[in-house]
Amino acid sequence: MLHKKLTVPFISENISLSSRIVMAPMNRRRATKGIPSSSMITYYQQRAGAGLLISDNIAVSSNGGAYMNTPGIYTEEQKQAWKKVVEGVHAKGGKIFAQLVQAGRVGHPAIQNNEPLLSSSAIAVNETIRIPDNSYQPMTLPVSIRTEDIPFWVNTFKEAALNAVEVGFDGVEIHAAHGFLIDQFINPLSNIRTDEYGGSMENRTRFLLEVMREVVSAVGKNKVGIRLSPFREIYDLKSYPEELATHEYILDELQKLDILYVHFSNAMTNGHPSIPISFLQNARKRFKNIIMIAGGFTVETAEEILQTGLVNLVAFGQLYISNPDLVERIKNNLPLANWDEETFYHGGDKGYIDYPSISMSKCTHY
Repeated sequence: MLHKKLTVPFISENISLSSRIVMAPMNRRRATKGIPSSSMITYYQQRAGAGLLISDNIAVSSNGGAYMNTPGIYTEEQKQAWKKVVEGVHAKGGKIFAQLVQAGRVGHPAIQNNEPLLSSSAIAVNETIRIPDNSYQPMTLPVSIRTEDIPFWVNTFKEAALNAVEVGFDGVEIHAAHGFLIDQFINPLSNIRTDEYGGSMENRTRFLLEVMREVVSAVGKNKVGIRLSPFREIYDLKSYPEELATHEYILDELQKLDILYVHFSNAMTNGHPSIPISFLQNARKRFKNIIMIAGGFTVETAEEILQTGLVNLVAFGQLYISNPDLVERIKNNLPLANWDEETFYHGGDKGYIDYPSISMSKCTHY
């Protein structure tokens, strides 16, 4: 199959990319005490041939990362470590956005500086998580953020965005997906507030839109994207009656802000996507700038979705783990390497920076 759209440059008024292939944000958990490791420089450099790289989840505060060894960008030491990563990517001709996250109720105090978990409401996630002693413990009951404290948490995103741009990131992606804090405000199953941040659709999206306005004001609309995961069930968040209307409202408001892109996170369940084509058709009418999608795409299905014109870019996760030279492999119709799930998250260089280029790989055809 010819990949006529996937591998050609993407050029818009506000950004130019060498291809429509994006490396999806993945939390590979290789930081040390929140500081990006030297191996992370190598990891991102190896993959700089992507049209765009989106970083690991980067915590906006000391209690912002859901998992052990999540990097942050709220201290000077973290900033300087990220600067080396970004310089490495730019030296290879790549572009990279920082994905900024506050995990909220997803996590454990033992991971998050012994600070309590935060959320829109005091409702715990009924799941376990690995903590530093390598045991799996239940996620604890979060503290509901007080109304008067919300501006502080909005500001953590703004400061993180400023830090990211200061150290050279080409832009930022606000993580409003996957059941993390912003998503916890959006979903009425995790948000039972009675103030102006709960109840109606407009209220439940208020925190998200305040974050977006502050970040756009700080770094400029052409440096800001957002990740959303409509209809995705994760961390006890299920679908709800107003979900379609809520995301239509969000898209309308994001269009008013004129941000660079919206990045939809799709999930494949029994071969069925969480985001139907009808939603993408609706989204395309409402949001006029760049639309990106990730989640379970093969090279062939990525080309197919691009050919519809409903999305502009496709992000790959697992394929980029084991194929650092993914763009070249696709361009030349070369075989793709398999990944090792055992090494996705548990640290070390094995399964992180030791996947070879095509000339040395043991590969299977896609």
